[in-house]
Amino acid sequence: MILTAGLTPAWQQILLIDGLRIGQVNRANDALWCGSGKVLNAGIAAHHLGGTSLVLSTMGGAASRAISEEFQAMSIPFRWVPTKASTRVCTTIVDRQGGTITELVENGRALESEELDEFCRVFAAEAAGAQVVVLMGSLPTGTPDSYYRRLLEQVACPMVLDFRGAGLLSVLDLQPAVIKPNREELAQTLGRCLDDDRELVDAMHGLNQRGARAVVVTQGHGPVWVTLPGEAYRLHPLAVDQVVNPIGSGDAMAAGIAWAFRAGRNPVDSVRWGMAAAAGNLRKLLPCRLDPHQVNNDARSIRVDRIA
Repeated sequence: MILTAGLTPAWQQILLIDGLRIGQVNRANDALWCGSGKVLNAGIAAHHLGGTSLVLSTMGGAASRAISEEFQAMSIPFRWVPTKASTRVCTTIVDRQGGTITELVENGRALESEELDEFCRVFAAEAAGAQVVVLMGSLPTGTPDSYYRRLLEQVACPMVLDFRGAGLLSVLDLQPAVIKPNREELAQTLGRCLDDDRELVDAMHGLNQRGARAVVVTQGHGPVWVTLPGEAYRLHPLAVDQVVNPIGSGDAMAAGIAWAFRAGRNPVDSVRWGMAAAAGNLRKLLPCRLDPHQVNNDARSIRVDRIA
């Protein structure tokens, strides 16, 4: 089983607009709603790629029922830890005329200590039966970075981590199988500029030395960098003719890496499958509704350069 877990899900509104005008009244041609946020996106992606999976998150307020009904309709196994705070609402504005995507993101609302304790308990129980654990996203307002470690100390299987900052640095000694910041997030996490590729690779190797078995750094449409202890690779993304909605592509990538890792692929090959999942997400309006056959075909086309 792939366990995808996180504490900041979202109820996502997607507005389709032709010609966004900042500071003026904009009328949407269409509006869609779906469960989103990193944890839900990755869980949806893992389910569509195939095999046993479970999505674990907190959930509260009116969005809880709507997201539950959506997941039931897609036959995605899930488990929610109820919260008094309502699940946040985020908005994506797709300007089809201008070709831009604007994201309005609400931070995860504060949770009570008893709710955090319950999530930790449930996480431990579900992680005990997992083959791969994917821990995603930021923490709710007021939750200390040490909570990441509190969760991950209970995990015995390979871990794929997609969060940043002090919380990420604090768990490297637990030897996660993969950590996946983007280039900007890694620079912020380390508190220094990483504009030069050699500086980037050196910084990634520093994280390997601190315990991360594989470090994966994305940079938008650019190449993906991967380091293992003593090794470095540059992977070239697929060209996608028409980008419909990029939101959730990093989450699809994390799920694709976990899916390939569970299947026994090596770390570099697993990143290829993750990149193919990200490319598949770009073609979809709703996040992470992937076609597994296309992902498998695309993964084999991704070029890998080993860096001396």
